[in-house]
Amino acid sequence: MEQLKTMTDEQLAIKYMEGNNQAFDILLSRNQNKLFAYILFVVHDEGLANDVFQETFVKIIVKLQNGLYEPSGLFAAWCMRIAHNVIMDTFRRKKARHIVEPNEDNDLGKLRHSQVWEGNREGRYVNEQVLRDVKTLMDKLPDPQREVVFMRFYQQMSFKEIADATQVSINTALGRMRYAVLNMRKMAKKNGIVLEIE
Repeated sequence: MEQLKTMTDEQLAIKYMEGNNQAFDILLSRNQNKLFAYILFVVHDEGLANDVFQETFVKIIVKLQNGLYEPSGLFAAWCMRIAHNVIMDTFRRKKARHIVEPNEDNDLGKLRHSQVWEGNREGRYVNEQVLRDVKTLMDKLPDPQREVVFMRFYQQMSFKEIADATQVSINTALGRMRYAVLNMRKMAKKNGIVLEIE
């Protein structure tokens, strides 16, 4: 077990495909929080997020057991792509027109980021206000732009990983980010919001 803990996600996936169930336990523990946070951000309903999360991991298990994972160094992005597809299927089944429906619960406040900021109380207050303003602006972005911003800044995914997860080209992912930043700047200027972290 100790040897498994030092392996990369890709190595663990291979071990699981070879029949080592402990390898999957480690994969699950490493990836579940990040994956659930992404799903919850997109669907904005904890019950639905739990259902999507469960379905996603069932699909991951089935794909691994059938040898359908190609080690590429991007296991987390591969999982995100599966989650993205499950979300899309879920919304198709519900005949939804958008990935995310804007509402007052459409809040990134469920993400834990308060530990990131250090410094004096005043600086922390300013930083928290900036993050609240950013969340407010993100809520107003078109769905594809919000998804890319979330993956890039809250999941620390590369644009290649984002492109893979959302099944678009890297240029499309970069374009969505560019437009998201431009839109957020316009909204900030229009509303007199200063987006500067100390």
